[in-house]
Amino acid sequence: MESVYQPRIKICCISSIEEARLAIKAGTSALGLVSEMPSGPGVITMETIKQIAAVVPPPIATFLLTSKQDISEIIMQHDYCRTNTIQICDDLKTGTHKELKEALPGIAIVQVIHVTDEESVAQALAIQNDVDAILLDSGDQSKQVKELGGTGRTHNWEISRQIREKLDIPIFLAGGIKPDNIAQAIEQVHPFGIDLCSGVRTDDKLDKIKLEKLFINLNKGI
Repeated sequence: MESVYQPRIKICCISSIEEARLAIKAGTSALGLVSEMPSGPGVITMETIKQIAAVVPPPIATFLLTSKQDISEIIMQHDYCRTNTIQICDDLKTGTHKELKEALPGIAIVQVIHVTDEESVAQALAIQNDVDAILLDSGDQSKQVKELGGTGRTHNWEISRQIREKLDIPIFLAGGIKPDNIAQAIEQVHPFGIDLCSGVRTDDKLDKIKLEKLFINLNKGI
């Protein structure tokens, strides 16, 4: 029998243990825990990230979202929070992905690329051998106040598809995805995983009804 492709679902901007449990019960494979950012939703304290990560059962992935650009600062964050994955939302300025992986054996490293134009393809190709996965998002690092995620905007999925076709590592697709367009996103990009934040929230709170609709539409679309 032919196997059915279904992408992993990552629910980001988790704010509490209760939200983590709600997302896991709905069927998510990964949780995004947002540390200090220059802008965007979902930021929680390091203590809250640590508390949530400590109670999430395997094999659910816990992503520490960091805006730090120095690997020593990222290592310090992780040493405190103890997630099993680190999501780097900006470009590294001090240190390399390889050095980070050597310092944190067993911890998955995911680099965010904010898809703008064809240059994003080159950026992905340049780092694919140094990270465990790449997450394609709709931020804008050139703004005076950087956007490093959580914009609620989609980007050019054709470019994301090009990246997915050229790379041999897992690709997560983020940015403006919600229950109503998840099937289209999967069909167009065919990513390893889908990342959602505002698309499953109401008044900044994780919405059980939207989560249920998400997984219903996901199953319809495969």
